[in-house]
Amino acid sequence: QISKMFGTVVVGVGIAGLARIRDLMNPMPSSPSEHLKLFGFVSRRSFGNINEAKQISLEDALRNKDIHAAFISTENRSHEETIRMFLEAGKHVLVEYPMALSAKAAHELWEMAEQKDKVLHVEHIELLTEEYKQLKKEVAGKDLVKGTLHFTGSVLDENKSGFPAFSGIARLTWLIDLFGDLTVTSATREKQKDKNYSRMTVHFQTANKKPLTWIEERGPGMRREKKINFCFTSGCLENFPEAPRSSVGLFMQDQNLFAKKLLGQVSKEELAAEKWRILRCLDLAEVIQQYCEEPEKIYS
Repeated sequence: QISKMFGTVVVGVGIAGLARIRDLMNPMPSSPSEHLKLFGFVSRRSFGNINEAKQISLEDALRNKDIHAAFISTENRSHEETIRMFLEAGKHVLVEYPMALSAKAAHELWEMAEQKDKVLHVEHIELLTEEYKQLKKEVAGKDLVKGTLHFTGSVLDENKSGFPAFSGIARLTWLIDLFGDLTVTSATREKQKDKNYSRMTVHFQTANKKPLTWIEERGPGMRREKKINFCFTSGCLENFPEAPRSSVGLFMQDQNLFAKKLLGQVSKEELAAEKWRILRCLDLAEVIQQYCEEPEKIYS
């Protein structure tokens, strides 16, 4: 039996792109990642080589028949266009979240991937952290009364990263994955331009009509941190449960999952559930943005 190999290219060499190059060059022994072979990377900046990886042009990456998949690690704003180009060129795509900055674009791209029978995989390393896995175990089977997830972090350039509901979609993904489908009841946003400060507050209801709040707050020098307060009929959870350190890096876990999809080793049920979750979160991100940007229409 000939081992199936997938030639890959990394597009964009920021922090995530460099992690991707490292992991593609050092796959976990006897893991699905051994079926991925790095051909090179694409960047607007000129690097020559990074380690053993060589820089190639975008045209080459799209044209080359030996490249079967692209890892897209560019800024959020350009995800949509880059995914489209590689799908049109008949390549599989792994993209960092959020896959696009509008729900419409996300649905179109997903449809395109399905028509071309290509894997479109959106990285969600926030679901792969040990901290999150423990939290999910802790929450399982409990009845929510109310909850809050409060994220703080440093300033993002919104022109590149998009509206906070999209750039912060990792938090929304947590809430949906923990508590099931949500409905937005209201959303507001406070901005202090002179202080470079932004705070988005979103109120949701669960299917059982229980309130959940998501706060996404960013300003100069703010520590990257998540605070939780989930109250259940059995009591409140205010701190993350203790979690062991994982021996496998998050990007590597994600890369293995992508490789499993390429090899056809992920069940239809899992793929369908993931598709629903990703598109649902993007739909909600758009609803949140509309609430925040058009208050006058909502109260009239």
